[in-house]
Amino acid sequence: MVPAVNAPHLLEPVISELYSPSRIFTWNELQSMAFDGILLPLYGKSYASPGVAVTHRLRARAAALTVPERIRTKVVAGRLTAAWIYGCANPPEHLSLLVDAKHRISSLRGTTQCSLHEVRLGQMDVVSLGGMLVSSPLRTAADIALHVEPDRALPALKRLLEREELGIRLRLLTLAVETAPRVPHKKRALATLAQLAPADPG
Repeated sequence: MVPAVNAPHLLEPVISELYSPSRIFTWNELQSMAFDGILLPLYGKSYASPGVAVTHRLRARAAALTVPERIRTKVVAGRLTAAWIYGCANPPEHLSLLVDAKHRISSLRGTTQCSLHEVRLGQMDVVSLGGMLVSSPLRTAADIALHVEPDRALPALKRLLEREELGIRLRLLTLAVETAPRVPHKKRALATLAQLAPADPG
């Protein structure tokens, strides 16, 4: 897939701000603490302390903990799931996971709470956050434009473009969609992106 797939830091990073079922706390105990306001639900069975900054890394780690360990290094969080990790969409009901075409997607079937999409991934399409592979901001935005219905895509795309630290520019995003090889819905995607262009004051 990409060289980063087998990187050691993907295994089990320790993020002290994140609480999930372990030898220290059971899920029932974490739920009780959340009920008492000691912890805040983050995603799945993961919780954070009130007042802690919920970062891309924290969301990515919470997402990683919902993915079975046996496939964690073979999948990439993408589309609206990646947009959520970047703080630009609501928490997903089901994780949207990309599987590089070099892997057999059939071997990953049966994964609960996940939607699997077979795609082609380039070297610059994937980053590592909190023990989870995540599609890069530009790849995330292009995939959302191409594969998500406009009414759900537009709010996420707008937020992704507004986050300067993500480095996405509308012109570059439009070019990425235009040059995407043999993908359906390209016209619809370009029409969606055209709605994000600044209005001409004239």
